[in-house]
Amino acid sequence: MLLTTQEQLPSHVLRLSRYSVTARPQSKVGTVRERVSTRFSWTPSTMITIGLMVFSVFTLAPKIGEYFTMQTQIAQLQAKIDKAKQNLEDITAEKKRWDDPVYIRAQARDRLFYVVPGEISYLVLDADGLNLSDTSGTVGAKLAAKKNNGNFSQSIGTTKKDWAKGLLQSVIQSGLDQPVNKHSSSASK
Repeated sequence: MLLTTQEQLPSHVLRLSRYSVTARPQSKVGTVRERVSTRFSWTPSTMITIGLMVFSVFTLAPKIGEYFTMQTQIAQLQAKIDKAKQNLEDITAEKKRWDDPVYIRAQARDRLFYVVPGEISYLVLDADGLNLSDTSGTVGAKLAAKKNNGNFSQSIGTTKKDWAKGLLQSVIQSGLDQPVNKHSSSASK
């Protein structure tokens, strides 16, 4: 029994028959232009899309460059902030140390050469540079002679000049003295 009319065909076959499918023969022979033109067509919407993409690249490229520049600056500023925070922590720890009387006493001994009453402080100046075998009559020879001498002074000596008075005189003299011009004194003669 052969079905020849559309009424006798099932409904899903009727739906398929509405669409016509045609097969094109494909050839491998052809130019590159023909192959590209069959894959891609230059429609107005394609051209507008490409134009918008080019416009967006030229518009956004400087902004992207600014973005990376700003990110670099932010990283540098963050590093400065971290360094400042570390410095603040160090200063805070140093301040806490100054609250300790033992630390203050140690600093006074090291920096200002203070001693506790009853102690004797010795200050050695340039001990490595002293040549004890020098007999040339220089300062080193005099120091060596004094060092080899067994006599030690039992009295405390004072300076013959008052350094504070000398400092005050120097300041006053520097303010009152006028500079001497060699050319004006020879020209007036």
